[in-house]
Amino acid sequence: MIAIINTGCANINSVRFAFERLGVTPEIVSNPEQLNGFDRVILPGVGHANVAMKRLIEKGWKEAIAQYERPLLGICLGMQLLCDYSDEGQIDGLGMISGQITQLQTGKLTSPHMGWNTIQPIGEHPLLKNIDENDQVYFVHSFAHTVNESTLAQCEHGQAFSAIVAKDNYAGMQFHPEKSAKVGAKLLNNFMQWQV
Repeated sequence: MIAIINTGCANINSVRFAFERLGVTPEIVSNPEQLNGFDRVILPGVGHANVAMKRLIEKGWKEAIAQYERPLLGICLGMQLLCDYSDEGQIDGLGMISGQITQLQTGKLTSPHMGWNTIQPIGEHPLLKNIDENDQVYFVHSFAHTVNESTLAQCEHGQAFSAIVAKDNYAGMQFHPEKSAKVGAKLLNNFMQWQV
């Protein structure tokens, strides 16, 4: 049983379809009290961190996410909101994963970072099962998590940044696994198998 949190700040259908391709039908939930009825939760998100965080707080998701004890995955902005702090809007995040979100220093490269890029796994983790150094995933972002002890995989676009992070039962992917073809499907499958 997988729940997708309806934040009002994401294309929920593309995430739902990605799981359906794996033979799982997630349920879209709009009430924080529903979370405990699910084995796993997805926190998607696109747009501005300030707006999305405000919605999470107003609708009571902050407490529900903090109290959730099973695997929870943040995607793109959803990942950033799980962290301590974001420079985008100067906001405190949910604080489930240590680290700060800062603007990517892309130099002469394009911003936002958009398109396919290689991720480099760091160490071992169930979420990284069968993921190789040359695997590519699809990104769309201009802010990113700085590489630290929570980083499971990193990427580079002008600077190194976290592509996958995890702490306890919380994980995040800066890219869009639902748009990342076979590698994305593999990562979502790993999330479904992840035991905490």
